[in-house]
Parts: sequence; structure tokens; C-alpha cells
Amino acid sequence: MAFFKNLFSREKKETLDKGLNKTKEGIFAKITRAVAGKSKIDDDVLDNLEEVFVTSDVGVDTTLKILDRIQERVARDKYVGTSELNELLCDEITQLLADNDNADRDDFTVPDDKKPYVIMVVGVNGVGKTTTIGKLAYQYKEAGNKVVLGAADTYRAAADEQLEIWGKRVGVPVIKHNMGTDPASVAYDAVASAKAQGADVVIIDTAGRLHNNIGLMNQLTKIKNVMKKVVDTAPNEILLVLDGSTGQNAFEQAKQFVAATEVNALAITKLDGTAKGGVVIGISDQFQIPVKYIGLGEGITDLQIFRKEEFVKSLFGK
Repeated sequence: MAFFKNLFSREKKETLDKGLNKTKEGIFAKITRAVAGKSKIDDDVLDNLEEVFVTSDVGVDTTLKILDRIQERVARDKYVGTSELNELLCDEITQLLADNDNADRDDFTVPDDKKPYVIMVVGVNGVGKTTTIGKLAYQYKEAGNKVVLGAADTYRAAADEQLEIWGKRVGVPVIKHNMGTDPASVAYDAVASAKAQGADVVIIDTAGRLHNNIGLMNQLTKIKNVMKKVVDTAPNEILLVLDGSTGQNAFEQAKQFVAATEVNALAITKLDGTAKGGVVIGISDQFQIPVKYIGLGEGITDLQIFRKEEFVKSLFGK
């Protein structure tokens, strides 16, 4: 059942195309200008492409990798015209992402030996963290899993109420304490409750950490440690949520969180309202951590598993 739900349907393709439309239009316009008056890919075109990708928030290091691949391809194939550039870029960026891909799952099924599968969600306030949790809960439930949510963001006013709204909308229980309670105790109770109920997945919301606040980052370590007392493999996934519309600021947040805690999955949200979708390519390449989910709209089904080939094809209008 889960397999068929997660096939890349025409509906998902349309959502992806629509969500990346601003980024696609921006990149196409820049590439068109980069090759204006040129018939082949020469040094001038490569210099112009460098500017295209850097200004599209792909990032300098990843841009240089892409250009190296293009130069190697042009040298190998002897002559490559500018009319073939989009096809060439699509191929090489897809392969670049494939080289860096270490994701072990591409759907919402849970291995029998990893239940309850514990996901701890981190990120600064305003990136769409709680909304992402609600959408994840929906997708996991739709795949046939029993899901529990833990409201361990006990610092922000109404954070638990926001999560409860999502819990009711999706139809999954939410474990919460009073505001100001030790977040680690909420996480402990949520994982214990999930284990007692025979749940398949438990998703823990955490406070919107300021990524330069060491004290708050240390709290994440405490949350991880208390969950291990219930499930010794917890957390199975530390999911960092980033706002794709912030471009290079998302890079900086990722650097800080990766340095502070053992992030092993990324979700990049709000791609539908921005021309900065190139940041997905750069973040996926630079951090050696799989981008597992991308947010493409407000709808409950608009959180998609990141499929690199479909993403790049959509970005280049294929």
C-alpha cells in the first residue's frame, strides 16, 4: 500500500513543477542571458554560468563542482553547443547529487526493527518546523503507520496548541506538558507513550533554537539522552528544517546545527514562494546529509520526499 502511495504520480509532478516555478523561471532567464550570442560552451559561457548559479543560491563550492563537470564533459565530447546546455546541466547536476546521496529510505514505511522510529525535529523559529511535523505525521499515517507527536517546545507561547491543532487535523495523539516544563521530560514521556501503544513513529517537536546559542543547543543533547533511556536507538532521525526562501542564511543555519548536533536528515521548506530553490542543490551537495523532504505549498500533501532526479528535471523544465 505504501509503495503505491509514494510512486511519483502526475499530481506530485505538477505540485513539484508549480512549486519550483519561480526558481525555474529565474534560472532559465539567467542561463539565456549567459549564452546570448554564443554557439558553443566556451570560457565566457562558463564564467557567466558561474554567476548564474552563485546568484541562484547554489553556493560557490557547489557551483565550481558543476562547472568542473561541464568542462570535463565538453572536453570529452569535443563540441557541445549551447542548445544542449540545459540537457547537459540536468545530467551533471543529477549525477552530482547522486554521488552525495546517502539516504536509506525513499518512502514513509518503517522497518520492523526500528519501531518506534523516533524523529527529533530541530530548527529556528519561523522555518515551518511545526507545520512540517504535521505534514510528516499525515504522510506516515497515510502509509499505514501509527503515529505519536511530542510537544517538547515548551518555551514558545502556544507552540503545543499549534501542534495539537495538527494532531487533531491528522488524527494522531499529542503528548504535552505545561509551558515551561523541561523539554526533555516531554520527549521522554512521548517516546514512552509511543512504545507502550505499539506506535510505529514518534515525532518530537523542539524549541526554535537560536543557532548561535550554545545553552539551547546543549538542551538538544539532553533530549537525545533521555529518549535513549526508553529506546536505545533513539533518535533514529534528527531532522533539521530549513527555510529555502532565506537562501544563504539557510546554509549558515545548517552549518551551526550540523556542528552542534548529529543532524542526519534535512527538510527544506517554502520553496514555492521563492526563486532561491537552487539552495537545495548546494545544501544537498555540501553537507553530505540527505535532503529528505521539500515543502512546496501550504497543503497537507505539499511536503514531498526529495527525489533528486525529478527535482532537477523539474528545475530545467523536463
